[in-house]
Amino acid sequence: MPRPEAFFLHGVAVGVMTYGFIGLRTLPIDGWIRAQKGGHFQFLTIQGLAAAWVTMILSLGCDLLPSFATLRTAKRASLMIALPVTHFASLTLSFIDESIPAHICNIRSLPGLSEPSSSSTLPSLARIPFNIDFSLHLAPVITLLVDFIFFEKKYTKKQAQIGSPLVVLACGTWYSWWVEHCASYNHTFPYPFLTENPFNIRIGIYAFVSFLAWSCFRLMNALHP
Repeated sequence: MPRPEAFFLHGVAVGVMTYGFIGLRTLPIDGWIRAQKGGHFQFLTIQGLAAAWVTMILSLGCDLLPSFATLRTAKRASLMIALPVTHFASLTLSFIDESIPAHICNIRSLPGLSEPSSSSTLPSLARIPFNIDFSLHLAPVITLLVDFIFFEKKYTKKQAQIGSPLVVLACGTWYSWWVEHCASYNHTFPYPFLTENPFNIRIGIYAFVSFLAWSCFRLMNALHP
């Protein structure tokens, strides 16, 4: 029998995150973003959302099939990816550039907008409703953290010291390649601090972000009871 509290958490998490992603289609800027190479998946927040969603789906599988060891291993690996990515993306990137009302898009590349503006037309283009914002940013962070603290074991010292750097390196390399690939078609990056810097500086940014994500994971694992 699945633990009812864990099953409830995982089921609600999948529903809320699915709602948030589907809700992107209701935004005025959705069509413009989807027309670009990579669409919404250019954004680290959406990459983190996808990782969190997969983790919760695997968690539901573990709830229903607790003796399936392979599924449990896959869930633990997915959680190791999702924890640092979602926490860094949702809690840090949202505050990187305060001149942009919502970090769901690069407003500077919008047609007719070359600079950030406090124009009254911006909120309708850039801001997203709280319910969707919560589903995309906070729901993955909260549910993953609750799942990790209350329903998962702490990662071993070997897993934290060897596994986590390899996972973060792989994820950082993937996202660096992906965002550069998309920008080669879109002629702009999803985040202004990437668009405004040359390639060598962007490499440094990717490395620093990967280090922060790894540090985030190490901190959460260290704080696990």
